Amino acid sequence: MIKAKKNLGQNFLIDEKILKKITDVTEIKGKTILEVGPGTGNLSSFILKKNPKKFFVVEKDHRLISSLQKKFQNQVEIINGDILKIDEKEFSQDKLVVFGNLPYNISTEILCKWILNLNDNNFWFENMILMFQKEVADRIIANVNTSNYGRLAILAKWKLEIKKICDVLPSSFYPKPKIDSSLLFFTPKKSFFKINKPKNIEIITRLFFNHRRKMIKKPFNQLFNANTGVQKKLKLSLNLRPQNLDFNTYYNLAREYENLNS
Repeated sequence: MIKAKKNLGQNFLIDEKILKKITDVTEIKGKTILEVGPGTGNLSSFILKKNPKKFFVVEKDHRLISSLQKKFQNQVEIINGDILKIDEKEFSQDKLVVFGNLPYNISTEILCKWILNLNDNNFWFENMILMFQKEVADRIIANVNTSNYGRLAILAKWKLEIKKICDVLPSSFYPKPKIDSSLLFFTPKKSFFKINKPKNIEIITRLFFNHRRKMIKKPFNQLFNANTGVQKKLKLSLNLRPQNLDFNTYYNLAREYENLNS
């Protein structure tokens, strides 16, 4: 077996029960599929059994390309590239079903890129089935007033419905990671809070959660120049802490920040 590269966050999924479970999450037959980080092609093999219409894989590690080509011949279109630098909308006019045992070291960066680049009127994917470190997954699905609640949950739940499928033990991978993983299922929301510049959510949440144990008075005043009008409009107590503000409050703050700077 090809040796996994630590610097690429590689842990190859080898558990056939988990591989089958992943491909049972959503319809694959007749769909256009994108798999990120296929590694040695274990999940790819299970996806092909379900007869997709077309199948793209993106693999950054050039060592793996020739083995993937030998294994799948013309069944899969293999792109040797960096998913962070690729425009997924260029693969197909079809909405994609996305699978990924994401590299641990850039999984949040990949997810944030996809969310921030979503077009309000035309999502490029139908759904996504993605593997994360469990601690990262817990932050993605976290709710208000919990210790894991923060920037990642606020951004991820803005336009996406998220369902946890299962936790996955280290023994399901080679090499075995030192932590558990979790499989999440993402689908686009039919309606969501309208914000013109998604980066504003990042700006708001970054400043608020920089000091998550402190009251929000200082970051609020920094962003809004102590604007009591915004505070009253949102019925906001500046004695609260960042984890006490619900999702819609952050989306409202992002829109008010937009209005202030437009």
